[in-house]
Amino acid sequence: MGSAVKKLVSGEFLFKEGDAPDAMYVVKSGRFEVIKTKGSGEIKLAELGPGAMVGEMSFFDNKPRSASVRASKDGEVIVLPYKALHTQFSQFPEWTKAIMRTVNEHLRKANQRIKELEQATGEDDIIFPPHTITKLMSIFAFVTEKFGKPSEHGHEINSSIIRKYTIQVFQEPTHKMNKMIEVLAAQNLLKTESTGDGNQKVTVFNVSFFFEFVEWYNRYLFQKEEERATIEEKELRILNGLIHFAKKQNTQTSDGTTKLSLTDVQNDSMRELGDVIRIDDVNTLIEKKVIGDKFMENNQVFVTLDVQALEKIAPFWTLIYALKKITRKNLS
Repeated sequence: MGSAVKKLVSGEFLFKEGDAPDAMYVVKSGRFEVIKTKGSGEIKLAELGPGAMVGEMSFFDNKPRSASVRASKDGEVIVLPYKALHTQFSQFPEWTKAIMRTVNEHLRKANQRIKELEQATGEDDIIFPPHTITKLMSIFAFVTEKFGKPSEHGHEINSSIIRKYTIQVFQEPTHKMNKMIEVLAAQNLLKTESTGDGNQKVTVFNVSFFFEFVEWYNRYLFQKEEERATIEEKELRILNGLIHFAKKQNTQTSDGTTKLSLTDVQNDSMRELGDVIRIDDVNTLIEKKVIGDKFMENNQVFVTLDVQALEKIAPFWTLIYALKKITRKNLS
């Protein structure tokens, strides 16, 4: 039939996604992985061993390869050229050929439908949806408080303990927990140090922060939409600037809030923060009742704000947006 044996070394491609097809293959020895490109990365769909067949779908419709096949271990494949196969296939009964073509077409349509659904929902790119955040953060907080050792810097815990409870007890993927810890370290909420055995010592500076975050975020998620005060990422810059100046001025009112001169904020923000915060920049925060209404006094514009409350939620929102930026494209 014109078949031949082809040798491949580990890491070598048998064919790549999008290549024009000319043969199907039977794995004779070694191991081969079927992979698809996803963004800047790839997804492993299957691993093939001796006796497995690959590349058969294009035999019927001559469409480009729908996935790549790469040797994960040195091996050999038997090459079955389409030209020789078509000669034999032409001798099959028509009903047999019709069944095989129909099955192949159904597989093609199923694969295409799955791809369309992925693109429509975008869920495949979401690593930290809201309730995943609260669940992973709860696991992290409970395990750290239960098994972490108090130290002068907070609580110290080995990453192997976090990993064990994440996957074995709560049955959550450890790669997500690892990425979350990486984000928390970038937010200066903890630090990690290698222990030299493939694990890390995780020092959590304030474990109460995580319990408070979960309580606050869970309550927020279950509020009615019209009752939520959602702070957009672009508003965080304004909010943090207001907190900075409110703590500096420290002018409290009778109800315990701080009276802040927006006129001074506008005049001093470039010098102190490197960015101008204009008086009207606070309008959306006022509309959401995050801060009080504007009022005039001595030819200056003022607002009132609860600095203590805002100092608590600003880091919460900063953390949420940091986690939302993690997708499968930048997940490592």
